[in-house]
Amino acid sequence: MIDRDRLFIAGQWKRSAGRQIDVLDAASEEVVGRVPEATADEVAQACAAARDAFPGWSSTDPSKRSELLLKLSEILDRRSGEVAEIVSREVGMPIKLSKRIQAGLPVIVSRQYAELLETFRFEEQVGNSRVTMVPKGVVAAITPWNYPLHQLVNKVAPALAAGCTVVAKPSEEAPLSAFILAEAIEEAGFPAGVFNLVTGYGGTTGKALVEHPAVDMISFTGSNATGRAIAAMAASTAKRVTLEMGGKSPSVLLDDAEMSPAVRSTLANCFLNSGQTCTALTRLLVPHSRIDEVEDLVAEQVKTFVVGDPQDPATRLGPLVSARQRDRVLDYIEKGKASGAKILAGGSRENLPGKGYFVAPTVFSRVAADSTIAQEEIFGPVLCIVPYEGEEEAVQIANGTVYGLAAAVWSADPERALRVARRIRAGQIDINGAPFNPRAPFGGFKQSGYGRELGRWGLDEFVEPQSFQLPG
Repeated sequence: MIDRDRLFIAGQWKRSAGRQIDVLDAASEEVVGRVPEATADEVAQACAAARDAFPGWSSTDPSKRSELLLKLSEILDRRSGEVAEIVSREVGMPIKLSKRIQAGLPVIVSRQYAELLETFRFEEQVGNSRVTMVPKGVVAAITPWNYPLHQLVNKVAPALAAGCTVVAKPSEEAPLSAFILAEAIEEAGFPAGVFNLVTGYGGTTGKALVEHPAVDMISFTGSNATGRAIAAMAASTAKRVTLEMGGKSPSVLLDDAEMSPAVRSTLANCFLNSGQTCTALTRLLVPHSRIDEVEDLVAEQVKTFVVGDPQDPATRLGPLVSARQRDRVLDYIEKGKASGAKILAGGSRENLPGKGYFVAPTVFSRVAADSTIAQEEIFGPVLCIVPYEGEEEAVQIANGTVYGLAAAVWSADPERALRVARRIRAGQIDINGAPFNPRAPFGGFKQSGYGRELGRWGLDEFVEPQSFQLPG
């Protein structure tokens, strides 16, 4: 049991007056931790602390900010085993993946921004103007449960690098790793008030944070509905906003692609974190002429996704994060059955553990491109195989949703794959299974949101240009 009854405000751990929120183990359904629901007054205290700390932190030399971020990365690395264990229990990601992704990426990203500060240009001369990139101010960082520490560090590291101060509110369903981040920031020696942590529900704690007049910018990752609500609330006071929301990402197999590695990679991506990944490749677009071949490959390869306890090294597919999320995914599976799509795998609760929020890896084939399961984000281990005729239709289907976060294209000719990829409206597109690059910009088009995270583009979001016209 991890019992947290304090919030991190102005460099101190302050006992909260709010009620406690239970955090559940996704595999056992048992309570593994408790965190406070911060009150509106405690949110105001955190915002005031961030506002008070801003003048000093924004004027701190970038080399000093870099030094502190490097210390933060080292501490997170030292505590990575603890992070992996906690997140695996909260979210359900298998432990061997949690070590590499949930715990590993925050170390990489925080170090990346320490290094980026060594070359980032905060000032340049343009004619008779001196243009300076200044921090945007107090940032509200609101993050989801699926990659809790990674998503938080994606916002906190560049914000601090830019000279902003932060009030963070993690998801109430997976908040425990955020306390490790706060402890690491304290240990690294960041000044009091530069980073503040409040926990609670979005409709109360989150709303109080978004509406607070001391907040200059909101960086949000989560659902479309919440993102739109935040943007609307922020508009009344012209707060800067970045949104990273949903996806319904296509994996486009062109007719000359080698199907076996493409199918294997797409399945691994789709089922990563039990499908609880915004960039999951949940639509597999296949030429009509090769769909029988692909169906055979999928039916065979899906058997390798062993469902079970995320603490078991043999497990490839753990539970979903909550009963609510499980029931939502099961409802979509029923909609898929009702649509008449062919079920290649899953679709039932047979042979699943008795406890935990498990859903079997499920594959629908010969799915209509305009059907509900091919259009809406399911956020579970569900793949839709959508047939197409010709390259033109493949591009139309790939672009045929309200989302535009990620995609993949496969072809024996890399130049052809790149040519097709350039026609897809998505923020990040993999060519022939290329790996994720944490130094490249991450973000989406259309209703997947706006703004970018990671790399220098992530730092750009937290600064604004200020120009000084100088006499000749």
